[in-house]
Amino acid sequence: MLLKKGFPNAVRKARRAAARRGRRLRIMFTDEARFGRMNRIRPCWAPIGMRPEVAAQLIREYIYLYGAVSPKGGTCVYLIMPTSNTACFQVFLDVLAGKFARQDILLVLDGAPNHRCGDLVIPDNIKLLYLPPYSPELNPKENLWDEIREKIFKNYALKSMDAVRAKLKQAPLHRAQSQPCSLHRLLPLHRQLTLM
Repeated sequence: MLLKKGFPNAVRKARRAAARRGRRLRIMFTDEARFGRMNRIRPCWAPIGMRPEVAAQLIREYIYLYGAVSPKGGTCVYLIMPTSNTACFQVFLDVLAGKFARQDILLVLDGAPNHRCGDLVIPDNIKLLYLPPYSPELNPKENLWDEIREKIFKNYALKSMDAVRAKLKQAPLHRAQSQPCSLHRLLPLHRQLTLM
């Protein structure tokens, strides 16, 4: 529904509003993901005849990575936050609005409660477009979270939250902020969506 009718109409409407203000429209998808010290064991290789040894731990300490990506150009914005709530999402929106202060942003996101809270103050250059419920496959950010979990956090038992932050800084997303085109292999929707 979003991609068939709602998305193209929302893009046209946002583009017209941006043109009236003399600005360019940037379409971005956003999401947040939890990373921490509780790891999930994943398959791995070992030499023939040897059983792989993988560290595992159940320590419930987390931080959240907020991110927004523009599938058309691969431009990214990321922010590490202590939790996932309205106040943290507000900070992320303010950072995003400041980074693209001369552009209007159509921000596509899920309907999480902290995204719909009445206390949220949406910056003037951001318009929110909510995805249908239970449809994470429509958000290309989900692919980036899977990539980070599979490539960076695979089978690691981290000793502290500082180690989790250091691992996140190794993730391809931070390199992608300076090399936007490297994200296209992770964003299958960038070819399927017509970003007018």
